[in-house]
Amino acid sequence: MFQKVRLRLTALCAGATSFIIIFMSLLYLFVSENGLYENQFRAFCNDMNTITTSLEQQTVISMEWLSRMEAQGNYLFFATDNGVPFLYNQLPAQEESSLRRQLFEEALKGGESAPSVSVSTQNISTGQITTHSEFRFFSALMDMEYFAGIILSGKEGAASHLQIVVLSPLDSLSRQILEQRLHFFLIDAAAVLFLLFFSWILTGRLLKPIIENHRKQVQFVASASHELRTPLAVILSCAECCGNASDEEKKGFLSVIQKEGQRMSSLINDLLTLSQSDNRLFSISTKPTELDTLFMNVFEAFQPLAKEKSITLSVSLPERALPLCLADPDRISQVLSILLHNAVSYTPEHGKIELLLTHEKERFLLSVRDNGIGISDQDKGKIFDRFFRAEKARSTKGHFGLGLSIAYEIVKSHGGSIRVCDAAGGGSIFTVVLPGRSHSPLSPS
Repeated sequence: MFQKVRLRLTALCAGATSFIIIFMSLLYLFVSENGLYENQFRAFCNDMNTITTSLEQQTVISMEWLSRMEAQGNYLFFATDNGVPFLYNQLPAQEESSLRRQLFEEALKGGESAPSVSVSTQNISTGQITTHSEFRFFSALMDMEYFAGIILSGKEGAASHLQIVVLSPLDSLSRQILEQRLHFFLIDAAAVLFLLFFSWILTGRLLKPIIENHRKQVQFVASASHELRTPLAVILSCAECCGNASDEEKKGFLSVIQKEGQRMSSLINDLLTLSQSDNRLFSISTKPTELDTLFMNVFEAFQPLAKEKSITLSVSLPERALPLCLADPDRISQVLSILLHNAVSYTPEHGKIELLLTHEKERFLLSVRDNGIGISDQDKGKIFDRFFRAEKARSTKGHFGLGLSIAYEIVKSHGGSIRVCDAAGGGSIFTVVLPGRSHSPLSPS
């Protein structure tokens, strides 16, 4: 499922970005090519002005002049006097001469319909009027584009006139544009490939927390189902046995049913607490709290349980008065209760558990130290995961592996942190760090 999502996100991300790149490239090519054509056409028009000025200064149009003009601009000239071609255009190769004449005739027809730039000048001393026009046309005969210029020279009212057609082939410009298009194609192709690779890596990283969250949800549902199935199986078994049991046996079965029902209720409450945290509905009611008083209340509540297991429970408080902590006293008591319950459960008889409260650098440190079985380095990074229990603790009935997860969510909602480390001489130290001044709880009531 996630593989398909990753492929689609990659295609969407790379496709949208590639479309923008290609569109901008095409737009740039359009503007660039138009600029190249305009610049070359402007240069052609300037050359036509130069040729026209030079022509006006000539009394005789010689073959040498025509040859020199062609060589200077890499142009093609076709000159007629009253419609009769100059000998310059009558080449020895009749086929080539005919082809060239057809090309110029095609240019003359193209000039009748193509938009052109026309300029007229008059020589006052001779009365000679010279007109030249420039335009762009495509020759179907040569399958090539040209800039064309037509020069007409003659006296006003005279029947005779001189006509010169100048053609500038655009094959070099077409090659330049083709090379530019090829370069842009290669650059765009490389950009698309890079975007595909980058999008694939990026979507993989974006989906990684989602995939991990989905994996945890699946594991969470499986673990919750397993934990609920065990007490439910005991309840159903006891209920079935009650049918043929004596009154004394029924009392025993009912006691087991009640005990397992309480276990299920405790598990469901824990699941609801974590669900509220996931949905940002985890409510806390912060107010100025005396943490030392809260510590003593929790200490007194767990003294009987510790005494029952012959565990020494002590509390250590600062000698000087502590400032008030902005916190939810019920929730912080719940955190301490979870830590103490775990400590009592996994500390052997005649062990020691100590509650420590300190205040330093505008923060409160709430610690629970025991000399119990301890936690391996491998498990330290997992103990706040839901339904996680160390191997030594799996046989301990009444622990679902949700307590530390709930404690973590409560501390996080207070803007604090919780950590665990090894205690000197064995055992563990859980430390809750709460900010000593203003903070921003997730869902203050």
